[in-house]
Amino acid sequence: MQRCDWAGPEQIYMDYHDTDWGVPEYDSRALWEKLILDGFQAGLSWITILKKRENFREAFAGFDPNVIATWGEPDVERLLANPGIIRHRGKIAAAITNARVWQQIEQKEGFDRYLWRYVDFEPLQNRFESQAEVPAWTPLSKQISIDLKKQGFKFCGPTIVYAFMEAVGMVNDHLTCCHRHTIVAQMPKHDWALR
Repeated sequence: MQRCDWAGPEQIYMDYHDTDWGVPEYDSRALWEKLILDGFQAGLSWITILKKRENFREAFAGFDPNVIATWGEPDVERLLANPGIIRHRGKIAAAITNARVWQQIEQKEGFDRYLWRYVDFEPLQNRFESQAEVPAWTPLSKQISIDLKKQGFKFCGPTIVYAFMEAVGMVNDHLTCCHRHTIVAQMPKHDWALR
């Protein structure tokens, strides 16, 4: 079974690749969680975050932005003392700020619709044959990054945003030789017309 080059050799990495990465995500809260985790990944490898994901979920109240938006400095200090997560003051504070921004966007139009409109509500289908062809960022991820920052988001540069877009299936970057490429490409599209 062929996988994308990055998916291994650890089982947790292969499982994530085979079941989660690239699958279109349309839930507002889940989208926010993945964007926050990609922000925590900045400067680190994804496997580091993946191994701590459950610790993050526990420490961050199941990534409920409505809860996190109410947090303040005592919560930052509490999280800085938690060895199960990435203890970075700026990233923790950004998660709280980003929860408040998420609330504003969610109330106005829905965070899911806000993000998915950038790709006309349908995953972009790339056909890269090698990992070397996959970009670190694109003009679109740069634009989304700029727009998110204007809204007040932090830790969402173009590279972070592109990794996020790949993870949540806004773009299908499974290599064409990967067994997941066709499966992900054929997943049903969201019926945005009903919303």
